Formats: sequence, C-alpha cells, structure tokens
Amino acid sequence: MISTTIIRSLSFTASRDWWYRLSFSHAGLRSVLSDFGDGTTMHCWVPKVYKQSKPNLLLVHGFGANAMWQYADAIDHFIPKYNVYVPDLIFFGRSYTTQKERSESFQARCLMKLMHIHGVQKASFVGISYGGFVGYSMASQFPEAVEKAVLCCTGVCIEEKDLKEGLFKVQDLDEAGKILMPQSTDKLRDLMRLSFVKPPKGVPDWLLTDFINVMCKNYVIEKRELIEEILKDRQLSKLPKIHHPTMIVWGEQHQIFPIELGYRLQRHLGSNAQLVVIKEAGHAVNLEKSREFLKHLKTFLNES
Repeated sequence: MISTTIIRSLSFTASRDWWYRLSFSHAGLRSVLSDFGDGTTMHCWVPKVYKQSKPNLLLVHGFGANAMWQYADAIDHFIPKYNVYVPDLIFFGRSYTTQKERSESFQARCLMKLMHIHGVQKASFVGISYGGFVGYSMASQFPEAVEKAVLCCTGVCIEEKDLKEGLFKVQDLDEAGKILMPQSTDKLRDLMRLSFVKPPKGVPDWLLTDFINVMCKNYVIEKRELIEEILKDRQLSKLPKIHHPTMIVWGEQHQIFPIELGYRLQRHLGSNAQLVVIKEAGHAVNLEKSREFLKHLKTFLNES
C-alpha cells in the first residue's frame, strides 16, 4: 500500500502549498502555531522582524484553501510598509478548536486573542468573503483595535430571508455547503463557475481530485456549521455599524453574493464607507483581477 506521505509528495496541490510556504518565508514571514489553552489552536504567518515604526496589517482569508493560497500575490506588496499577519481561521489550515461555538463573533474573538499573543494592539484588516464577516465582527466588538477595514465580496449584510426569496444562485444551505466544501469534481467545477467570470478551462479531473483530497477533506462538518451559523436569524436591523474608514470591494458580476449586497452594506455604513466595483470580476476578484484589486487596496490603506 502506498503511504499518505508518498501520495502527498506526488501531489501537485501539496507541492504548490509547499511552494507558497517557501515564498511566505522568503518574503519575511514565519509560521507560528499558538495554543490558547482552552482547546483552541491558531496558526498565523507573522513578521520575522517586527518594526514598531510600521503599521500593522491583518489579511483574513475566506472559504477555500488555507490563507497562503488567497494572499500569495499580495504579501510582497505590503510587507515593505506593514507588519503583515496572515492567520488561518478556525477549521482552516492548521487552526482548530474543541469548543462548540461556530459564530463569526467567536472567530473574531479568537483572532483578537491571537493578535494580543503576538503583541498587536491595533491593525487595519483586509477580509475576503468569510474573512470579512470575521473582520467586521472584530471591528464591532473591538473598535479600538481596528484602524481601517477592507471588506472584499463580504455579504455581511445578508438576511436570512434573502435565501428564501431567491437572491442567490443556490437554493438552500445544504447546496451551498456542498459547493463551498466540494467533495466531488462536479461540485468543485460548480464553485469555479460561481467564483470566476471566466473560469479556468481544460482543468483535468485528476487535478481537481488532487485539490479536493489535499484541501477539502478536513473539518467538512465543522465548516458547514460555520455556514449555517452565518445565516441563523440574520437581520440587517441587528447588524451593528462600524465607524472605521471602510472600503467595500465587489466584483461586478458576482454570483455568490450579488452586488446588491455591496450597495446594501454601503448604505448601512453611510459616509464612512466607499464602494469599489471591479468590472469583469466575480467572487474571486482578488485572483481574477489581482492587479486592480491590489491597486485599490494600496491606495486606500496608504491614505493618511
């Protein structure tokens, strides 16, 4: 029987993950695992050398592979000017908990605890999709800890009734879970079609299967519980307003969180928020239009 170690060594996905790990290290970050002592452990990429003269920047990932895959194109743009932190949220990458809570407010408290462990008292953050839910909750619970907020394709102002009223392509939470945590090549292709305006073509089944086996097999039940918790009794009237300078970024042809949610969030936050709509982009705007995405990030974050 071929061992798991040998299979992973022959895996394209595992090899790419190793390459990302090497590139993060080469960029000036180190991998740290922090045990909270309460059944929770969080992994984070942190600066090898912390510079007090630099502001802090927290890059928070969404659903999908671990944080490295979502921010690999970004770190070189920000490390020269910021102390950059790239965590894996609970049940992603190497982060996990034995606790039963699944809300984004719990994730935000864990993230805040992680930042305190690393001596970070205040930071700006970029949150992609689910990472924006967590970042928004952190800004609401710990307003003094946040300088600026970037919410990328984050349907934080979604309401439970939106699903029933047909705002989304998916019909129910069960279907959403099967697509966001794909366990078959068909569901991974569905995710690609929903995430990209121009999905990659000609990707063979063996490569998709390899990605699923390496990136999508851990904590499947727990991740579905995270999705269920997002919508549970969610109403816009209950969403607290954050008062930090905020940039909302949306792909114009977004199919997972329709652009109406971007406008809804801008109206909810008022004059503190600006909405940037990127054309010919969908949910994976950070990957599909990475140059334009990074240009807007740098302009907003570097403004005094």
